[in-house]
Amino acid sequence: MRLFSDRLGVLATMHQKERVMAPILERELGIKLSVLPNFNTDAFGTFTREIKRIGNQLEAARLKAEKALALTGETLGFASEGTFGPHPVLPYIACNRELVILLDQANDLELVGQSFSTETNYRQKEVETLQEAYDFALEVGFPEHGLVVMVNASSQDSGHIFKGITTPEQLTEAFNLALRESPNGKVHVETDMRALYNPTRMKNIAQATRDLIIKIQQICPTCAWPGFDIVEQKRGLPCELCHLPTELILSAIYQCKKCNFSQEVLFPNGKEKADPAQCMYCNP
Repeated sequence: MRLFSDRLGVLATMHQKERVMAPILERELGIKLSVLPNFNTDAFGTFTREIKRIGNQLEAARLKAEKALALTGETLGFASEGTFGPHPVLPYIACNRELVILLDQANDLELVGQSFSTETNYRQKEVETLQEAYDFALEVGFPEHGLVVMVNASSQDSGHIFKGITTPEQLTEAFNLALRESPNGKVHVETDMRALYNPTRMKNIAQATRDLIIKIQQICPTCAWPGFDIVEQKRGLPCELCHLPTELILSAIYQCKKCNFSQEVLFPNGKEKADPAQCMYCNP
């Protein structure tokens, strides 16, 4: 895109996210992506809870990008931030939400791509034996996916934290050391969710980056500014059988971040009628 072509973009990461982000951003935007050396993104929060995340997910991503730009003097920055936890609707299912942010300070532009996926190995377990630890490891994709071992899941009482475990020898050593510190004979083992130790998460970061490209390519029909995106969705798609409104999406409101032009688009999901199975009247 002409707005970004031949510019240098700075990616705020210490976990090798450039492996999946750089090919997409450089190809689609015509930029050169650079990684700031020795940039400590752990200062903005860690998955292992010893450092609390600064702000919410979007705020943390924005702060990382802003800091990278301040340190380099460049004007085009990128960062990503992930969250993991239980699915908001499906019980017993874990999910991963990834955000990738673009900050263009030269053009006063902020755009965000995202991925929401149930494809994650996010898991944790308390174990008492090395065999239990190995069994857990195999269940979560070890050694391609790394592990974290600590005495306790609490950030206040975790003792030593052993991260980036990718070999049986490292797992054995970390387990034995943690077991010696444990007051109850149990050791906490969890998946290492940092991108460089988690190929599944890396795929979701790539998907969020592709979503960012889609957002950039959505051009305002009035001023041709990128990021003509959904700001509101209206429910009320009529039931195919009784024609009463349902909770499914009827329309989406798109708005330009620059000129504020807005446009309502009916049936954004490609369906003009709702299945009666999703109607509270036909299927209470």
